[in-house]
Amino acid sequence: RQALEEMRALYERNQADVSEAKSGRTDLIFLIRFRHCCLLRNQRCLLAYLYDRLLRIRALRWEYGSVLPSTIQFHMSAEEVEWFNRYKKSLATYMRSVGGEEGLDLTQDIKPPKSLYIEVRCLRDHGEFEIDDGTTILLKKNSQHFLPRWKCEQLIRQGVLEHVLS
Repeated sequence: RQALEEMRALYERNQADVSEAKSGRTDLIFLIRFRHCCLLRNQRCLLAYLYDRLLRIRALRWEYGSVLPSTIQFHMSAEEVEWFNRYKKSLATYMRSVGGEEGLDLTQDIKPPKSLYIEVRCLRDHGEFEIDDGTTILLKKNSQHFLPRWKCEQLIRQGVLEHVLS
């Protein structure tokens, strides 16, 4: 906001000096050019800041999934939340378009797994959970299971399961 106010003030001063320069005061041209360079510098800085925030918001989708925690959303502007939602929909559309009928969830296994199966503990009652081979498992609080990593990573991020380290 301070940078925008500074830019607004520089622009207004330049407008006034341009009017005077047109009437014959050529000594103001260097000052007008200097202010213009300041405006361009501030514009580049603001664009770099906004682009960095955009990259961070994009990374949040990959880290937290499609639903952001309220503590993070609180620090985002309405436009940033809107951009996050559009990015989320675009990514979901792309993931459905690749990988056959079910699509391909690119957010799974961001880091290569050391093993395909992991031991997990259920932190709260979740209900039935189906694995690819058709087996259904009842996820009840404090129950432990040995499940495929890629099937339970999303539940781990949501706080339903926790990875039990040996």
